[in-house]
Amino acid sequence: MINRQWWVEKWLELLDSYRFKKRLERGRSYAREGNILNLEFKQSQLMAEVQGTEDKPYKVTLSLDAFSDEDWGYVITTMSEKAILAAQLLVGEMPSEIEQVFIKNGLSLFPFNLTDVRSRCTCPDKANPCKHIAAVYYQLADRFSEDPFIIFQLRGRSKSQIL
Repeated sequence: MINRQWWVEKWLELLDSYRFKKRLERGRSYAREGNILNLEFKQSQLMAEVQGTEDKPYKVTLSLDAFSDEDWGYVITTMSEKAILAAQLLVGEMPSEIEQVFIKNGLSLFPFNLTDVRSRCTCPDKANPCKHIAAVYYQLADRFSEDPFIIFQLRGRSKSQIL
């Protein structure tokens, strides 16, 4: 059993809730085999290029509902009341109490189910997630473990804006 950070587990649990397991398995293989050529943010939207079986890579976009400036104001104020939260984030740890900060402000940092994640792929597969989108989900889990600020980016705030 791999020992992962709780916030990565939370993201992977979301994926595990999806009922088409074979599609996710193919996506996981794509992620492991290096089929994701590019992964970058444009504001709060994640853009990726995933090499499929065709010559040209498919374009994948992924986003969550961004929080309003007002909502972020409340969250940042609540976070600033506990210096330990900022200290943990600065060393690359997602504080376990962070979800309570968002819940206290009527928000959820993590999506409840896959329908809360908006994703699109240019491949001909009409199912969502297709294996290309699934690959990006798994790559994102790896990125979360390296940088917990990515979940904030998906919700509309960069690392520098949070800090």
